[in-house]
Amino acid sequence: MTRSVLLFGQLLDFLSDPGVDGPAAACRHVSDGALWIVDGHIVEHGPRQAVLDRMPTALLANSTRHDYGQRFILPGLVDTHCHYPQATALASPGKTLLDWLEHSIYPAEAALADPAIAAQRADFFLDRLLAHGTTTASVFATVHAHSVDAFMSAAAARKLRMLCGKVMMDRCAHAALRDDMRHCERDCLNLIERWHGRERLRYSVTPRFAPTSSPQQLALAADLLRSRPDLHLQSHLAENQDELAAVARLYPGHRDYLDVYAQHDLLGPRCIYAHGIHLTQREVDELAHTGTALAHCPSSNLFLGSGAFPLQQRSSAGIAIGLGSDVGAGTSFSMLRTLHAAYLVGQLLAAPPSALQAWYLATLGGARALGLEAFIGNFLPGKEADCVVLDPFALPELAARLEHAEDLADTLFALMLLGDERCVHAVHILGEVQHRA
Repeated sequence: MTRSVLLFGQLLDFLSDPGVDGPAAACRHVSDGALWIVDGHIVEHGPRQAVLDRMPTALLANSTRHDYGQRFILPGLVDTHCHYPQATALASPGKTLLDWLEHSIYPAEAALADPAIAAQRADFFLDRLLAHGTTTASVFATVHAHSVDAFMSAAAARKLRMLCGKVMMDRCAHAALRDDMRHCERDCLNLIERWHGRERLRYSVTPRFAPTSSPQQLALAADLLRSRPDLHLQSHLAENQDELAAVARLYPGHRDYLDVYAQHDLLGPRCIYAHGIHLTQREVDELAHTGTALAHCPSSNLFLGSGAFPLQQRSSAGIAIGLGSDVGAGTSFSMLRTLHAAYLVGQLLAAPPSALQAWYLATLGGARALGLEAFIGNFLPGKEADCVVLDPFALPELAARLEHAEDLADTLFALMLLGDERCVHAVHILGEVQHRA
């Protein structure tokens, strides 16, 4: 049976990067709009009456309607880097990245040796993502194969488009969290067969980062990546100065950190690395040349004191960039709070993102960074109808500020600086309401 859904409200999406093409070419805003969805996919986007006039009478009569008034309807928010096992370790103290991993994070991940805890944490994590307006994420599990099964099962039950992978880690970590080549290869191949391409799920090959993988394991990661033409890869890169020193010690003879991944054939489309703060120009150029993406995780970088990511420089170099909450180093699931942090980090570098650029990064930009723009990211016909409804008047301080908003860009600027998850009024997955405030 055909399912027809109509959403009414202020429609906002992006066709390209406003930082490159300019806001007029990149941004679409319909102040009194209608989004027509059939069987979970976008059919029509435009002014309310124009869409209604073009609908067949029978479908119009039988459509489920959601009228959100002057609330904003955006494509679902995209989190390009997060760790579901760390959801209960938010705000755990650590002096630096490596210290924090050792004392706070590895114990939290070791707890997922219990399948029941993995299932419980996956449910909690996904429910909190939805409550914060995030509908797609690139997610690290743990070294335990069943941690991926738990996450993928929970995501499938919610009909979500998600990426996830088993962490590969065979050295420089707690003994309980190390895998070995034989078991790692077997587990990854089985997980790829079980989950990659099932419903809206995709598998990401997931070496944690170069210090915790031997050269042999990074070679295995490349073999896995080549085993299927549309697999993804996620890892970390150049987050912290101590990390760079560890890479230089463990991988002598390489030109720099990125060269370790390059020499193991771990760069290219559908590959995304979190952070990328401390890079040489050579590394920046190679990322752009190979089509390798970066996940900007500003709240995490501030929390751990890792450094300031030069968003505008990286973007101008032609690197695809998305935003990551990096839960649990990041202290919130909220992409609105992440936008806030990205603006503050940009201010420190005298090059903050504009409001339109920031919201692009949280939607279509994130989808492009993950190689998922064919499915999600905006309201083009045929795309999957994941939407977040944001109420800009949910908070008294924000409502008072918006009484004096000059234009759309000013409204969106106030929303990203003053808004948070309390502005998430509803979330639709494939057109259907999955969360409502």
